[in-house]
Amino acid sequence: MNANSKTIGFIGAGNMAQAIIRGLLDAGHPAKQIAVADPSNDKLEMLRSVNADIYTTSNNIKVAEKSDVVVLATKPQHIAQVAAEIADSRPQLVMSVAAGITLAAIEAALAPGTAVVRNMPNQPATVGLGMSGLVANSAADKTAKLIASYIGEASGEVVWVEKESLIDAITAISGSGPAYFYLLLEMLEAGAIEFGFSPAVARKLALQTGIGATALAREDGGELAELRRRVTSPGGTTEAAIQSLEDQDIRTAFQAAFTAARDRATELGKK
Repeated sequence: MNANSKTIGFIGAGNMAQAIIRGLLDAGHPAKQIAVADPSNDKLEMLRSVNADIYTTSNNIKVAEKSDVVVLATKPQHIAQVAAEIADSRPQLVMSVAAGITLAAIEAALAPGTAVVRNMPNQPATVGLGMSGLVANSAADKTAKLIASYIGEASGEVVWVEKESLIDAITAISGSGPAYFYLLLEMLEAGAIEFGFSPAVARKLALQTGIGATALAREDGGELAELRRRVTSPGGTTEAAIQSLEDQDIRTAFQAAFTAARDRATELGKK
C-alpha cells in the first residue's frame, strides 16, 4: 500500500487541516494529490500560496469526488451534515478530526460500509510535533488504518486505541495536555519574575527548562519517576520543592483535572 499515491481531500481549511497539509507536503506527498474545500477564499488563498498545485474550491462534493480519502475538518456541529453531503462519493476512507463526534454519528450519514477513523490531534501538530489518538470503525481494514496512520504521522506521532471511549481519555491527556504544560510554564515564568528576573529572562528560563526536560526524557527512554529522582538529591532544593507539592496533594489535583476533561469530552459527544 502506497499512501503517497492517494488523493487526500480536506473539507475545512482551518488550523488543524493546514497543519496536516503542511505535514503531508513536508513528508513528500504530492501537492497535486491534495484537495481542499472551504467557504473562506482567504484560507484557500493561503494554501495556494504554500503550494499552487493544491486543488482548492468552495465545493465539498468536488473535493470528495476527486479524493480517495476525505478528512472532515469542519466544526463539530457541521460534521454530520458534511458527511451526508459527500456520502454518494464513497471515498475509500473518511477521517474526522472533530472532537466529540462519534463514529456512529459519522457512519449514519455515510454510505453503509464506509471506513471511518476518528483522529484526536493536539495543538503542537501545527509545528509538526503533534500527538494524535486514532480509533476506527469495523469497516476500516488494514489498508484504511495504514492510510490513517500516514495522515496522522504527517504532523507528529499517533497511537491507536481499540475502544472509542478511550478517545475521550486521549482528549483529556494529550488533547488538553498542552494547556497543562503552558500553565506550568506560566508558573515558572511568574516565579522567576517574583524572584527578580526580567520577563525576558524569566521566559527563557521557563521555556528552555521545559524543552530540555522533555528532550532528555525522550532520549533517555527510562521511567519518568527515575529521571525525577536523579534531580532530587536527598535533603536538597528539589526535594524541598517536591515535598511541598506532595504536601498539597498535587497528584490528586491533577488526576481530578484529567477526569474532569475526560468527562466533559464524553458529555460534549452525547450532545
